[in-house]
Amino acid sequence: MSRIGKSPITIPAGVDVKLDGNICTVKGKLGTLEQEIDSVISVEIDGSTINLSRPNDDKNVRAKHGLYRSLISNMIVGVNEGFSKKLELVGVGYRAANQGQQLDLSLGYSHNILFEIPSEVTVVAVMDKGKNPIISLTSFDKQLLGMVTAKIRSLRKVEPYKGKGVRFVGEQIRRKAGKTASKK
Repeated sequence: MSRIGKSPITIPAGVDVKLDGNICTVKGKLGTLEQEIDSVISVEIDGSTINLSRPNDDKNVRAKHGLYRSLISNMIVGVNEGFSKKLELVGVGYRAANQGQQLDLSLGYSHNILFEIPSEVTVVAVMDKGKNPIISLTSFDKQLLGMVTAKIRSLRKVEPYKGKGVRFVGEQIRRKAGKTASKK
């Protein structure tokens, strides 16, 4: 059995989970999420727990067992508590500001980058004097939050020589040594 897939999911108070055919709908105080579940995996809602099971030990079926258990668990945590990620802009002159759902980034290019944030994600850009700008993103949808943060990071990837770029707060970057002068 899959170690992840076989563990039951507990449904907290205030969260409503419905199963309509192969579509699982989770509704909570922060929003509503839907996920289509492969017909190979069977889902049983038993009071305040959800159990997922699979018919055989085929490699593809085992992978889907753990996957759908994690997706449903993330949906329940998301609509109940939410998820947040923080990005840090490291570099001279790097700036971030937001006007509503639009993020204005200055990342060392000849122009500013205007990035439109989806309505399900809330964004706050903080710029303190003497510190790197920090972008805080929060959402109830973990998949969408991950895609938005990945897109923002891809606008200026962290380079290994000086460590400049967009990174997660607290992320460790593997640094490389630069060129050394030849000795003659």
